[in-house]
Amino acid sequence: MTASAADRRIRSLRPPKPHVDPYVAHGTALDEERRPDGRVERALTVFLAGAECPFTCSFCDLWRYTIDGPTPPGALVAQLERVLADVAAPLPTRLKLYTASNFFDRRAVPADDLPALARLAAPFDAVTVESHASTIGVEAASFARMLRGRLEVAMGLETIHPVASTRLNKRLTLDQFDRAAATLAADEIDVRAFVLLAAPHVEPTEAVEGTVRTVEHAAAQGAAMVSIIPVRGGNGEMERLAALGEFTPPTLAQLEDALDQCAHIRNSVVTADLWDVPLLAQCGACQPARRERMRRINVSGRGQPRVVCEQCDGS
Repeated sequence: MTASAADRRIRSLRPPKPHVDPYVAHGTALDEERRPDGRVERALTVFLAGAECPFTCSFCDLWRYTIDGPTPPGALVAQLERVLADVAAPLPTRLKLYTASNFFDRRAVPADDLPALARLAAPFDAVTVESHASTIGVEAASFARMLRGRLEVAMGLETIHPVASTRLNKRLTLDQFDRAAATLAADEIDVRAFVLLAAPHVEPTEAVEGTVRTVEHAAAQGAAMVSIIPVRGGNGEMERLAALGEFTPPTLAQLEDALDQCAHIRNSVVTADLWDVPLLAQCGACQPARRERMRRINVSGRGQPRVVCEQCDGS
């Protein structure tokens, strides 16, 4: 993919990339996750090191977890073998393979590695990978046939805001996402969607409403799981946009409001991404309780009373 002027600007503002060993996974996470049928399953996420995504989205900070150049053949297999060797029994139900890039980009995941990755995933009932909607095609169906368990593909929808969606440098149209979701459904592959909270170029007063509308669209396209992800700063471009008044960092209250306002969506499981909640907190007294409240909603799907804090206004 030829670098555009926007690509070059975004990359020029980034801080130095840390050294990444292509044969060592960044880490793992073990979470409980509610599925559309009401089951709560254990999911093991493996953060694999590989090639950088070529799309250069303005809001992305995952590039820092990638290597320069293509992923060496066999590197992902070696990473996953090492991780799974240390996982205690019983194994979780779901395995998530997140590469900080696109699983169906052959620079990121060499084609020759797919059978070995499928073999390593055989003990799991389900496997989740992530990839840009434009990479969805016959290779997803081919990988699904290699797996013993069911495949789920996560795609970033980000926002359906008519202005913001065209200025994220993601090279994604709504039609592309919709077609990719339909293709996956036709191949009996589950769809997961990522939606941004407080996307750049969205007014703060519209942030929650825009997020809810985007979640609704993802659900209407068949996304069984939708994760609301607060936009993070730190990549240089977000700071540039903030200085121009084009980006206002999300608040903890906005994340709670967005999650609560998605309670009416019944055909998809909508969750709040809680990994970076401490970065959103403005009150140390209530932040842990508010995070726990959202975790309970994520797992149960049931509403929870809002936390009352005498030291803040819930912002």
